[in-house]
Amino acid sequence: MTGGRFAKLVEDLRVYLTKSSQQALERCTGVKVRSVELLLLLVLGTLSFRLREAGVGLATIGFMSWIGLVYAMKWAWAPFVDRCPIPFLTKHLGRRRAWLIVAQICLLIGLCLMAVIDPARNLTGIIAGALFTAFASATQDIALDAYRIESADARSQGVLAASYQFGYRIAMIWAGAGALGVAAAVAGVDAVGYSARAWEMAYFAMAASVLVGMVTVLLAPESPAQTPREIPAAKGRRRTPAELLKELFLAPLYDFYRRFGVWTFVLLALVATYRVSDVVMGIMANPFYADMGFTKAEVAVVIKVFGVIMTLAGTFIGGIVVLRMGVMTALFLGVVLSAATNLLFSALALIGHSVAFLTVTVSADNLAGGLASAAFVAFLSGLTSKEFSATQYALLSSVMLLLPKAIAGFSGLMVEGMGYNRFFMFTAALSIPVAVLVVLAKRSGMLSAEESGKPPTP
Repeated sequence: MTGGRFAKLVEDLRVYLTKSSQQALERCTGVKVRSVELLLLLVLGTLSFRLREAGVGLATIGFMSWIGLVYAMKWAWAPFVDRCPIPFLTKHLGRRRAWLIVAQICLLIGLCLMAVIDPARNLTGIIAGALFTAFASATQDIALDAYRIESADARSQGVLAASYQFGYRIAMIWAGAGALGVAAAVAGVDAVGYSARAWEMAYFAMAASVLVGMVTVLLAPESPAQTPREIPAAKGRRRTPAELLKELFLAPLYDFYRRFGVWTFVLLALVATYRVSDVVMGIMANPFYADMGFTKAEVAVVIKVFGVIMTLAGTFIGGIVVLRMGVMTALFLGVVLSAATNLLFSALALIGHSVAFLTVTVSADNLAGGLASAAFVAFLSGLTSKEFSATQYALLSSVMLLLPKAIAGFSGLMVEGMGYNRFFMFTAALSIPVAVLVVLAKRSGMLSAEESGKPPTP
């Protein structure tokens, strides 16, 4: 490495060490890690492993992924999280932390319900518990995303996005490998087959993790950004539904269109399709492990050891790539790597039970996922206005999930019809139009406008 390149690398790394970045990382990463944002897996991914062991069919498991559409609908109540105070709590904790605490209390209740309900005996009950937990989790996401965006300036958002994903991935690993590890320890490390008691204890352990998050929220400072204005009080009259609609929903949408003009539709198309490959594939990942004969202990060890290492590397590299090459280049690289790792899963389906190849596949998948997620979060964060941070980010993240979750609902039927090998090849192919869309978006000049803070010229 030449002296000039080394100096450039040092300069890129320095952004992680600035005072503003350290303060933002302390607030957001700490909340993200210690709040254990594990619900996405516990109501979707890990739950699918549990359901498969309980004898639930692949088609049913696939349809249950539609519970994740709750996350795609959070734009519907995000304006209330953005604008409405919670009596007593908002006064003492601040707007964002008040909503976080309320959401986490509901999460604790939801996970305890999912612990005591046996899906082998009461499938309807577990669905209801998962829906309640997903709603609480989505509400926590709304408040936490706004907290993160409000905690750093524009230059620090790329680094903050990487660190945010670091915390997110660690929590996801805990919800995946951690839950499987607890279940395996209760049932017996080498046990194969369904144990209701093992899964009950695993979900109680995850519920206990929420308590750590609640303590962290109570100790964390409120976001330093100016608190968004509340819904204006009526002057001697009640506000009409039209006025409330304008204040809560139309104002954030108009602000977004005002800044990006006709490019709004291009941006939304990219947001809507970027995660389609990973989401559709991810629903069947855990049932795939079970059907390939991997034990809970094997899956947990691979994800916990090698998965963690590669996840950390991926998020860190993602932040550097965003800094050195730009958001759009990082997005393109994430698409390519995600498609490649789906092909590794296809190869694993042909090879069969191989812990070594599972290690390679999971490691590569987590590396690609960490990089892609860091780039994508930075991209979404750059598109939001701090005045409407919760509402606009919730809208964008909802658009991100709507199409992928809709397709993922049929993933079980796809596997039953074409087998795991062809299914993973299909999910890899889904990345092709996304890559084309990223290239077109980059050529449009949207990125330069985004980084400068100025809207692109229609």
